[in-house]
Amino acid sequence: MAHHQDYKPLHSITVENIQALGISSDAAAQLHLKLTEIVATYGADATKTWQHISQHLLTPDIPFSFHQMMYYGCYINFGPDPPAWLPDPEAAKLTNIGKLLERRGKELLGSSYKDPISSFSDFQEFSVSNLEFYWKIILEEMNISFSVSPECILRETPLHPGGQWLPGACFNPAENCLSLIGNRSLSDVVVITRDEGDGEAPVTKLALEELRSAVWRVAYAIDTLGLKKGSAIAIDMPMDVNSVVIYLAVVIAGYMVVSIADSFAPNEISTRLVISKAKAIFTQDFISRGGKKLPLYSKVIDAQSPIAIVIPNRSSTSSIKLRDGDISWHEFLERVDESNRKFEYIGVELPAEAFTNILFSSGTTGEPKAIPWTTTTPLKAAADGWSHLNIGKGDVVAWPTNLGWMMGPFLIYCTLLNGATMALHNGSPLGSGFAKFVQDAKVTMLGVVPSIVRTWKSTNCTAGYDWSAICRFASTGEASGVDESLWLMGRAHYKPVIEICGGTEIGGGFIAGSLLQPQSLSAFSTAAMGCSLFIIGEDGSPRPSDVPGIGELALGPLLLGASSTLLNADHYGVYFKGMPVWNGKVLRRHGDVFERTSRGYYRAHGRADDTMNLGGVKVSSVEIEKVCNAVAETILETAAIGVPPPGGGPDKLVIAVVFKDSEGSKHNLNSLKFSFNSALQKKLNPLFKVSHIVALPSLPRTATNKVMRRVLRHQFSQIGSKL
Repeated sequence: MAHHQDYKPLHSITVENIQALGISSDAAAQLHLKLTEIVATYGADATKTWQHISQHLLTPDIPFSFHQMMYYGCYINFGPDPPAWLPDPEAAKLTNIGKLLERRGKELLGSSYKDPISSFSDFQEFSVSNLEFYWKIILEEMNISFSVSPECILRETPLHPGGQWLPGACFNPAENCLSLIGNRSLSDVVVITRDEGDGEAPVTKLALEELRSAVWRVAYAIDTLGLKKGSAIAIDMPMDVNSVVIYLAVVIAGYMVVSIADSFAPNEISTRLVISKAKAIFTQDFISRGGKKLPLYSKVIDAQSPIAIVIPNRSSTSSIKLRDGDISWHEFLERVDESNRKFEYIGVELPAEAFTNILFSSGTTGEPKAIPWTTTTPLKAAADGWSHLNIGKGDVVAWPTNLGWMMGPFLIYCTLLNGATMALHNGSPLGSGFAKFVQDAKVTMLGVVPSIVRTWKSTNCTAGYDWSAICRFASTGEASGVDESLWLMGRAHYKPVIEICGGTEIGGGFIAGSLLQPQSLSAFSTAAMGCSLFIIGEDGSPRPSDVPGIGELALGPLLLGASSTLLNADHYGVYFKGMPVWNGKVLRRHGDVFERTSRGYYRAHGRADDTMNLGGVKVSSVEIEKVCNAVAETILETAAIGVPPPGGGPDKLVIAVVFKDSEGSKHNLNSLKFSFNSALQKKLNPLFKVSHIVALPSLPRTATNKVMRRVLRHQFSQIGSKL
């Protein structure tokens, strides 16, 4: 990361300094002239100066080094958390929350209500202290329709520390996705898509009417499989139009989706099929990525899956031989009678607590936690989209992800339940093909994980594409670096990056940014709407909410849509046992360490336990160690540690190795690193990579013989700068 001391204050920057960045003398002179005017007008106010520089001086085609010179030079004496983006009072009134507050602010917040920006924090506090009222308003705003209305919004009972939400309600979230909510019409475009390699062809647009017909047909076809309603049906596919149609069809027909990422090895697929008791699986013959054919169906067979419905890749020339009992996509769709194909499929009405999706998150014990999303979880995903990302009709939302991770279902619900359009690029998001798709689809909200941004920045593959339709970015999945966020904002004329951190078991975020607050790079500005946050102090009890400090983050337990059970672990034990009580309620564990800064922002500091985050994928140390321990006879034991690099960003994987003969110096650590990488990529995830190996005579342990990975993490953070 660039540091302030490497830069000069703006008033000391010369034309020669600008030229030294590789900018021509004419262009440098013009930039310097404009800069001098801005500094003369706003120089005393760093925030206003940056606002004018970012809006009127900087463009995506100016070298990024000049953007850095401006940002760091402007805020050289500002201190921590300088605002990279400021809300405009008039634009704030047109956001979803702004419109609600302008209409009902006085009613909700009393005479203290001023305007959406000044009163946003009060509204967030209102959303927590008046949960019933808040969620009633938001569900109305999002036009959610129930076939049986809830008896109340929230029922608190001693048996459920997280409360019972929408008791007695019946509805179907997938049916709500396809309904004519608000002012949506059948001709509205709901999906824009393009396949990798088709960059010269126009984007494909799918209207609501076409999406409905496709979903209904698949729902009717699923019913011909003869499975009991509520059965688990897996999806192991890339996130494209077909998998979105299948996802909605499974839910609308009253079954339960089992989410499996398309990058998983057969044993990982198998684990998830067994835990969820899946009765069928939708998959694809192979995946096309960057001109390569990656097998998928064969991995599903190796995982000994139940009956598979196999969708052909668009570039499949011949149909592959299917395992006995498996069904081709064509044959599957033909099972639906011609006469039935046009009929609406009446969605199965599900009680609020019914399971609609089983997702998986890494546990610290090695086996992934199986987390059920209920009928209400999609409402939390959609509400985050509505309130924090300001998604609504007219928006085009792209977010490279997969149905195997929570962001896949999150994307479906936060777009379709809010009447927006989903933009799906079927291919790698890492190259210029994706950058062109963002331009051609006129994406207005682009979601990212920071590792993708790092690749774009280092390869400059977005150069020459017009991203000016983007109104905001969202970033999630891992800690982002300041320079990556600054670079990303600069691609769209300094639109804000809304950081969100949440969890699969929450169905969305617990901490986020907002378009009604100044946004600082790689920082969160607010607890999520309807959510209360606590930072646990050294003494084990929550710190006062407005005092700066660092510690493990805990959540107020009453969260709409959050999990209340796990399929293969004790939910209370994982999330509530041993947690402090606050105002008579036991707090919910999340396990991330957060800092509240002196200016009231929050920053993430990684996992408190031994789960690490490698390129956006959470994985436990135990899972990695199991693989590494088996690589060579000479290894006694290993410890896998995620070390955050000094400039921020995803953890680097460092493996501590203890050899049986205790003489580390004799062993070739480079060839061992190669062996670890090939084993991890084959058995766990092709994206995992060991950055460094350290040979140790023994591992530090507690009195009860537990490995103290925190001690190692602290030691290894010293070598972080070399990783």
